Amino acid sequence: MHDLLDDYAQNNALRDTSPYIKMLLGLGSILISVSSTTPVAPLFVALTMSLATLILAKIPGRIYSRLLLVPLSFALISAAVVAFMHGSGQTLYSVELFGTTLHLQTDGVELAVLLIARTFGGMCSLFFIALTTPMIEIFATLKSLHIPESIIELSMMIYRYIFVFLDQADRIHSAQMMRLGDASARSSLTSFAMLSSVLFLSSWEQGERLIVAMDSRCYDGKLGLMEEENKAAPSQIIAVALYLIATATISVLSRNVSLL
Repeated sequence: MHDLLDDYAQNNALRDTSPYIKMLLGLGSILISVSSTTPVAPLFVALTMSLATLILAKIPGRIYSRLLLVPLSFALISAAVVAFMHGSGQTLYSVELFGTTLHLQTDGVELAVLLIARTFGGMCSLFFIALTTPMIEIFATLKSLHIPESIIELSMMIYRYIFVFLDQADRIHSAQMMRLGDASARSSLTSFAMLSSVLFLSSWEQGERLIVAMDSRCYDGKLGLMEEENKAAPSQIIAVALYLIATATISVLSRNVSLL
């Protein structure tokens, strides 16, 4: 996943566009999606941001759909729970489960649809940033916005070593499976415990090696970042501003819309 996102972030059609513009568009869309009280604006954001990612950035549709599949699956499960456990109003459907009757009511359905729409809109906006802007540019942009350097440097290290440890965990898991580490429930539990302990010790050792390596390179508490001068064109600024204004207007005008 690390290689996949970085490859497309480095080679998409919007690569040379100012990261400030792309982050303003993505973050603004996320804020509008999560603050909307009806699913109209988040669905509009999801549609338009998906079109921007697929058409303007030229990201392959197969890759984009695979990226969206995981968060949307979690959103669907959460929405199903919310639909049956929350709300009031007219009962649309009832089902008995383990001696308990669950009711699907209008308010619960509307809240579930809103949850899915917010998730879809926010994830489409987030993937727009991730697939069009390299992480180093995101960190450089945050630094130019005077975000505390300690937060930026910690984020950089976390981002780097998450994938290092995931790769190591995958290799350990593959070795365990080749030795029938999942032959039974007990052996699976033992394999998981061994994987966790080895990964913890490995991360501890990796952290010590990182400190030694940084000290040997005269680390003074600051990591240098290369910043590229990609100025935003006036037309791009106007287009993004108009889009955010239009999306916010849709959110406000549709605040009283009811699905049922």
